[in-house]
Amino acid sequence: MLGALHEVAGTGPDMEHAAAAALFAAGCLARLPGTVLWVLERSDLFAPGLAAVGLHPARVLYAEAGKAATVLLVMEEGLREPGLAGVVGEVSGRLTLTASRRLQLAAERSGVTAFAIRRPRRHDDPALLEPCAAVTRWQVASLPSGPPIPGAPDVPGLTQARWQLELVRCRGGEAGAWIVGACDAQGRLGVVSDLAD
Repeated sequence: MLGALHEVAGTGPDMEHAAAAALFAAGCLARLPGTVLWVLERSDLFAPGLAAVGLHPARVLYAEAGKAATVLLVMEEGLREPGLAGVVGEVSGRLTLTASRRLQLAAERSGVTAFAIRRPRRHDDPALLEPCAAVTRWQVASLPSGPPIPGAPDVPGLTQARWQLELVRCRGGEAGAWIVGACDAQGRLGVVSDLAD
């Protein structure tokens, strides 16, 4: 849904780094024309990774906020600019119901899509279970990629990455889970070839 706030988090060991979650958000925004504001608490984003899923670094404005509370403020300011394709904020602290509601309302007013990538310090952080005004809540888990050659089905290879996408919450819709091929160079997700039937 465009013009809305979406919450995305990794799972397990990827929870703190949120690499798969960041690539998922970048792939979604790669399909939208325009500039993306990416708000970071610390500068550890790998721009070539974003380019690999279709979001060229020339389309991204990076804002290093320094602390979690500032990330939310910069996101809200960015969402007031209707000329952006999207706003992404990497949130390591709490995302309260009030803060998320402010982001959702700003996204609705401007029509700009927002992603809050959750990056807690611990995988069992109770803040992840708190209510949030986001329209959707996603969890992205990396799975082993398929074999490089059909003749060696037991040998994992360096093929397209796979994700377990779980739609945990969807306002007005149903939750679900899917195994997909990670975003390609145009930002599109795909059905994993051995599951396509």
